Amino acid sequence: MTTISFLGAAGVVSGSRHLLTAGRRKVLVDCGLFQGEKRLRDRNWAPFPVRAETIDAIVLTHGHIDHSGFLPRLVREGFSGAIWTTAATADLLGLLLYDSAKCQSEDAEYANRKGYSRHQPALPLYEERDVQRTLRLLRTMPRLEWFTPTEGVRCRFHDAGHMLGSSFVETEVAAADERAPLRIVFSGDIGRFSAPLYHDPVPPPPCDYLLLESTYGDRDHPSSRPLDELEGVVKEAIARGGVLLVASFAVGRAQQLVYLLRTLMAAGRVPDVPIWVDSPMAVDAMEVFRRHGQEHDFTEAQAEGVITSLVSPFVRLSRTAAESKSINDHRGPGIVIASSGMMNGGRILHHLARRLPDPRTTVLVAGFQAAGTRGRTLLDGAKELRIHGRDVPVAAAVRRIDALSGHADRRELDRWLGALPAPRRTFLVHGEPAAARGMAEMLRTSRGWATHVPTLGETVELET
Repeated sequence: MTTISFLGAAGVVSGSRHLLTAGRRKVLVDCGLFQGEKRLRDRNWAPFPVRAETIDAIVLTHGHIDHSGFLPRLVREGFSGAIWTTAATADLLGLLLYDSAKCQSEDAEYANRKGYSRHQPALPLYEERDVQRTLRLLRTMPRLEWFTPTEGVRCRFHDAGHMLGSSFVETEVAAADERAPLRIVFSGDIGRFSAPLYHDPVPPPPCDYLLLESTYGDRDHPSSRPLDELEGVVKEAIARGGVLLVASFAVGRAQQLVYLLRTLMAAGRVPDVPIWVDSPMAVDAMEVFRRHGQEHDFTEAQAEGVITSLVSPFVRLSRTAAESKSINDHRGPGIVIASSGMMNGGRILHHLARRLPDPRTTVLVAGFQAAGTRGRTLLDGAKELRIHGRDVPVAAAVRRIDALSGHADRRELDRWLGALPAPRRTFLVHGEPAAARGMAEMLRTSRGWATHVPTLGETVELET
């Protein structure tokens, strides 16, 4: 019997964890942290629904924490199998997971010092030593090459166009007799078409079952070019006379922003102003991006008739705490790119605490914001933002750019599916309830596909 258990990203965007069970073999596709509302974050502390030592292997679509961030905890709980992914993702995990462990330790320490945690003492979910053990389990494979994570199951990666190294996973489960193998596609996160810096996602192969992300499954992004949207926000922020604070994922989005900002300035479309990348992880990721240059697409710069790259003397890289604090001395227009992207932690909080009360400040939200995050709270029009145990008044202008979303919208997901023959069943995951239901309904009405929106913890048997 072959089953899929939806242990995360079912009815929510975060916590991607899909367990494929084929007979006695178990393969976990993605192993992410739950993010957003406290009821979701608390799930990270619950024992994993399956004993960690019984999982044979993990296949990782990409490095974002909502897909990879639970790995060290699972290793702490007893997982010791191989973790399969692409080389670029493996390189990024060394940054992402150490940063996650560090942020959790720092947040726990700060909470203990300030006394605002109801847990005494506050503890991190995992530590750096757990990350070290996790990284030793990594195994890398090029895209399009088959590998066998466990007996009777084989997989291969395809470019998903979402971030550096991101892939969707084509999986085959061998039948017990002479029948054809059962084919399953795990979409991971599908990127946008014509997205800056990344290649378009490649079409999926025919499959019996499809797990399809639905982050924006009930709506379409506005039709616009990222350069045009960013140009408008930057010009407005400069005219206001203050700093443009960009809450950004340190890996992926930060590099896209640097590329686009340098393109705009090189083309003369916006004035040259200082750009700070204020994140040690984002700074380190710049080097990883450089090493994997074959995955880059510089179409935006070429269309503007300029040559640009991620390496530029005009971009100031802030690695140390002292370099970060020195940004506070800047007066006048400037751009600060800092993580975390949903404002859950990191250096962006210190900049927000200092500059949100200043009406000359502009805050740019350039990515999806899960319910319960500070980013979503700001977008919903909050007059105060709770940061490090105190309420900070919001006088800054808050702007968003949908063109920089890393996730395909409903129209782009339909384009990605293209002429794909109807799977026996399509499961809509990685979306809030309305988005998942909207995508399911679209597939039913426009394609006649059988769809299902799984609930968290549900197990579905796959017919062979």
